[in-house]
Amino acid sequence: MNIFINYFDPTFERHMPRFQEVAGDATVRWFQTRAELEAEIEHADIVASHISPEALVRAKNLKWVHSWSAGPNSFAYPEMQASPVPLTCSKGNGAVPLAEHAILLMLMLARDMRRWLRAQDAKEWDTYEFHELKGKTLGIIGLGHSGQDLAGKAAAFHMRVLATRRTQKAVPNVEKIYPPEALNEMLAECDYVVVTAPLNDQTRGMINHASFAAMKPTAFYVCFSRGAIAEDSALLDALQNQKIAGAGLDAHSVEPLPKDSPFWDLPNTIITPHSGASAVETPLRSVDIFCENLRRFLAGEELFNLVNKEHWY
Repeated sequence: MNIFINYFDPTFERHMPRFQEVAGDATVRWFQTRAELEAEIEHADIVASHISPEALVRAKNLKWVHSWSAGPNSFAYPEMQASPVPLTCSKGNGAVPLAEHAILLMLMLARDMRRWLRAQDAKEWDTYEFHELKGKTLGIIGLGHSGQDLAGKAAAFHMRVLATRRTQKAVPNVEKIYPPEALNEMLAECDYVVVTAPLNDQTRGMINHASFAAMKPTAFYVCFSRGAIAEDSALLDALQNQKIAGAGLDAHSVEPLPKDSPFWDLPNTIITPHSGASAVETPLRSVDIFCENLRRFLAGEELFNLVNKEHWY
């Protein structure tokens, strides 16, 4: 049994003793680059790394692929979709920092934090009133790990929480769950909207001109999952023409965000470089997830965090 591992950060190799401990008699190999791993892909039984479509086709012994990312969109190619090889992901690894990031952006938007920072740079004593989060309505689009963690944090801030998702199963701290087709109905009630949903054929461009028209002009939009869930033209129009109050954008349809993007210059928008989950603890949780699944695989037990290859989450 050959287990091949590659991660974008070479310091991740320090976890090899733990991987080997869980693997027992299986051979665990660390590859400094994905190209080195793919050069020997024919010998791999398990791969914990992104792999290209060409490598997947050559991997005749492959029995399981693991993505270190919570969102496995990089695997959303036809060869993987058609492959019987199970794909797991690390969803849940960044739920805590992502939810914290959403709270951070909401607080910064509520208090116009950019104004205070400008005042500090200018050494000006600028006092003004701002709004609390208490009593405001938050709408969460997507109720996976990060969405549910955010619901709990928002409840601690005494916010009313609504959400949309495909299944209507009750979730703690969420007052009401709307089906996707009722998205605009939920948006009309919200003071803050946070996008945590994965990107797939159903969610791409689901937030459009009609969606922003449904929102209050005093509402704020926050996205930390995938930027392409909102149509750029609709979001830009809403922000430039004050159809909504502002936005906190950690995820963007094109990344890195181009220097000539008009989103950089919007006075009512906070831009962060898709780093909401970049906490020190995130990769450590990724290790825990992979090790538990490796234990399960070797014991013949069912894997968890299996990716639905139709919806890609």
